[in-house]
Amino acid sequence: MAEINLKEVTLIVGLVAACYWNSLFCGFVFDDVSAILDNKDLHPTTPLKTLFQNDFWGTPMSEERSHKSYRPLTVLTFRLNYLFSELKPMSYHLLNMMFHAVVSVIFLKVCKLFLDNRSSMIASLLFAVHPIHTEAVTGVVGRAELLSSIFFLAAFLSYTKSKGPDNSIVWTPIALTVFLVAVATLCKEQGITVVGICCVYEVFIAQGVYFALIMYYCWTVSSWKGFDNPAAVSPTPTRQLTFNYLLPVNAWLLLNPSELCCDWTMGTIPLIESFLDVRNLATFIFFCFLGALGVFSLRYSGDSSKTVLMALCLMALPFIPASNLFFPVGFVVAERVLYVPSMGFCILVAHGWQKISNKSILKKLSWVCLSMVIFTHALKTLHRNWDWESEYTLFMSALKVNKNNAKLWNNVGHALENEKNFERALKYFLQATHVQPDDIGAHMNVGRTYKNLNRTKEAEESYMMAKSLMPQVIPGKKYAARIAPNHLNVYINLANLIRANESRLEEADQLYRQAISMRPDFKQAYISRGELLLKMNKPSKAKEAYLKALELDRNNADLWYNLAIVHIELKEPNEALKNFNHALELNPKHKLSLFNSAILMQESGEVKLRPEARKRLLSYINEEPQDANGYFNLGMLAMDDRKDTEAEMWMKKAIKLQADFRSALFNLALLYSQTAKELMALPVLEELLRYYPDHIKGLILKGDILMNQKKDILGAKKCFEKILEMDPSNVQGKHNLCVVYFEEKDLLKAERCLVETLALAPHEEYIQRHLNIVRDKISSSSFVEQPIFPAGKTSGVEGDKIPTENIKEIKNEPRPTEMIKTSDNKSQSKSNKQLGKNTEKETPHKTTKDIKEIEKKRVAALKRLEEIERILNGE
Repeated sequence: MAEINLKEVTLIVGLVAACYWNSLFCGFVFDDVSAILDNKDLHPTTPLKTLFQNDFWGTPMSEERSHKSYRPLTVLTFRLNYLFSELKPMSYHLLNMMFHAVVSVIFLKVCKLFLDNRSSMIASLLFAVHPIHTEAVTGVVGRAELLSSIFFLAAFLSYTKSKGPDNSIVWTPIALTVFLVAVATLCKEQGITVVGICCVYEVFIAQGVYFALIMYYCWTVSSWKGFDNPAAVSPTPTRQLTFNYLLPVNAWLLLNPSELCCDWTMGTIPLIESFLDVRNLATFIFFCFLGALGVFSLRYSGDSSKTVLMALCLMALPFIPASNLFFPVGFVVAERVLYVPSMGFCILVAHGWQKISNKSILKKLSWVCLSMVIFTHALKTLHRNWDWESEYTLFMSALKVNKNNAKLWNNVGHALENEKNFERALKYFLQATHVQPDDIGAHMNVGRTYKNLNRTKEAEESYMMAKSLMPQVIPGKKYAARIAPNHLNVYINLANLIRANESRLEEADQLYRQAISMRPDFKQAYISRGELLLKMNKPSKAKEAYLKALELDRNNADLWYNLAIVHIELKEPNEALKNFNHALELNPKHKLSLFNSAILMQESGEVKLRPEARKRLLSYINEEPQDANGYFNLGMLAMDDRKDTEAEMWMKKAIKLQADFRSALFNLALLYSQTAKELMALPVLEELLRYYPDHIKGLILKGDILMNQKKDILGAKKCFEKILEMDPSNVQGKHNLCVVYFEEKDLLKAERCLVETLALAPHEEYIQRHLNIVRDKISSSSFVEQPIFPAGKTSGVEGDKIPTENIKEIKNEPRPTEMIKTSDNKSQSKSNKQLGKNTEKETPHKTTKDIKEIEKKRVAALKRLEEIERILNGE
């Protein structure tokens, strides 16, 4: 075996870098979204053992919706990328480019087993630049092909060293081969086919055995077995004719990679429904040519036939799992599965070029042609990489090649939808329904886009059309086995749409129940129904729905969070806290659980829970540093603990992030007023009232400060009058206005005002007392200028503080109902990362210390009132 030198390695690596440098600026597109962006197996919080339990896309292998593609070692490399750069695509593309360079170098070493040095280099260079590889190299998910190929070739090279002197067996290379085959298979399933390559090498190369006719016969029968077995396929020859036609289609892509497409599914290649279809001629020519090469390689001895034989094996054996001849796969044609078969093609081309260039008359021409091929292929590859820059550029480039694939029209629509360009997206989704009228997903996409455009009537019509395309129940057959799980989301979409109308909630519930009846394991239906039942004020039934969903997925933190919210609605805070804790055990960074459990602890009034509540809020702001609610609630906790300086700091941070934060502004002003910094409270209140002119408590507090601290009676009067304009029955505002009249020495007006106030609150003893004082003063001949009500009692907001409004949003697991996005091998729905934020509300919230403080103020106020009464009575 000839060794490779540094010059050869440098040339190959340099050429790979020259062809693929621009791939570093591409993003995550197509299947990358499901395998990288939506795959939780990449996250460090996911246990490593989970990688070996889930498929390539992060779905448990045991689940029906699993794609069953088992590639844990490839996912492990994605996880390493995530560890170093999280979701920055450049590092992922760089590693793919490096792996392709490694494959090209190892392939050179394999070529030297069958070709001379010059031809081996040509084969390797052609492989390095071939445009068919852009999907495997520039598409991040193509790493499965790259990694598998590295160990595939390494296993084969190791096996070639297993023959010792006198045909003896060297076991160390064989043991290493077994290990490398296992690793290759764990990178991608087709890695196992290297065993077939090793077998052919052993029989025909190492042992030199030639059973030409027998081997050719067996090979021919195995190739045509699916064609001749109608029992294994549909009754018509359509399936066999079409699948066999796909072989020359793949061969043509290797020979002439001028028109490449990321998705060859659905209507890309029309079915061959008759023997008279002219495309059958291409199939016939392909098999004749392949058969001729097979006969040559098996019938004749010599190095040339061995080279052809190994090239054919490299082309055929790794392609068998994707050929559709023996079992159907999830795609019609996929360019990336030609990565290993192209090695055999490159060996054939290099071998043929060697034969031609040896003839002196064609030597110069052969070199010119070879140079042109490598140069044009390199340019095509460089240009093709830009197609993978974004989903929009990728799918638009595909539409230039193929306009009969509804999935491509859908995916261009999805790309535009992600950019919020709903009008243009709608045009592509509608075109998808025209290309394939029975595409349920396309009609669902149209419905969702109409909904985003607030055209609810058209949205409902589109969802109803999708629903009408659903297969009907056949007695005796399980419905779940006859329908794509994602298509059932049409019921969820339709129910989510109509439940916006309060009069149609029962109709929406019926749709959820219908989906559940079709698939009792349809987790999303239980989740959505639980959310609806909460809206219908049926928390007990909502609890049942979420418990059923948890039976299907107990490791879902979002479900435990939802169940906690249900317990809050049921007035079961202890159970709610247990479920929040369970969610956090599964996902310590579950943001909504961190936030809402902290609020629950805070509202419980239990002092011992405050440190944990603070810890969780600190974790929350670490995850959501731009959410003002986290800082605000930390400020509320600090106020509970009488940590005024810390409370002020958190409130100011909340206001810095959200200048119009209503509760933060009011509570900061209240904090200042409670700590004898009333004048600092005034500018905060001005800011609050600028955003919320109707903030009654803000007006009361401002009036109190103006009257008692600034002695601005007129300013206070305006505040209290504005309150009564908005709410004539507001007792505090009315009473304080009465105090203003008294301060203005208008006793008759003060009396009338207090009479009206007493009518609003006849059981308030202090109003009756003040009325008596005013009446006594009116009847008295002397008037003592004393305030009727001491500072701090005027506003009636002493000691009050306003906690945040905890609007508990049910965290609905995904948007599968709203994002049906298909690829060449699976349908994916995108997940919402967070379903809503907790907003503030103003509700009295007093701790034990607050109550004691208020009582002290009340006692002081009563003493002051007694002094006033003595003065007014002339005592």
